[in-house]
Amino acid sequence: MSTILITGANRGIGLELTKQYAAAGWTVIACCRKPAEAKALRAVKGAVEIQPLDVTKPASLAKLKKALGNRPLDVLLNNAGVSGKRLGFGKTDPKDFLSVLHVNTVAPLLVTEALLGNVRRGKLKKIVSISSKMGSIGDGPAGGAYAYRASKTALNMVMVNAAGELKGKGIAVAVLHPGWVRTDMGGRSAPLKVSESAAGIVKVIDGLDLATTGRFINYDGKPLPW
Repeated sequence: MSTILITGANRGIGLELTKQYAAAGWTVIACCRKPAEAKALRAVKGAVEIQPLDVTKPASLAKLKKALGNRPLDVLLNNAGVSGKRLGFGKTDPKDFLSVLHVNTVAPLLVTEALLGNVRRGKLKKIVSISSKMGSIGDGPAGGAYAYRASKTALNMVMVNAAGELKGKGIAVAVLHPGWVRTDMGGRSAPLKVSESAAGIVKVIDGLDLATTGRFINYDGKPLPW
């Protein structure tokens, strides 16, 4: 039985991915800040283990690492993220900007570094981070959401850099755009159902290997410009 660890698993895409992987017979280590309040997550059927994790707090990450011990992880999925204040030019809030960078860029790197040993012990050896096409420079940003866009662009660089270093260890790394999804972050006007996005992400992760490591991929498997 394969094992996947998902951060930010208590809602949105993280919750749906937990459901789909559990339904497929995987063991899911579902991480969220407040497990006691994660009613929807606790209701998921299957081999789901809920672990507390605040990705911005080193002590919380250290506790998770200790709880896992030498347990193998086949897939590490960095899903936790925030949108922050979607502010335009001239309205930058430095505190919010740094907070968004912390959650969306620094935290996924720290989680990856902390749990790398577990991934190396897994059979599949895959590390995936949920990014966004809004972080694509090549796609032609249209303005606004400076903190969010910058955090995802930086996440892409962090992970493609890690892909280069970890390929020799047999670990495949990718960043994925989930699409514009009907979640709390995406809003009601988003065209994509969360179940459709998650199903696409699962398929892309299934196809990820050392030959495709270091890529920026859409949820439907199409490559995206950096």
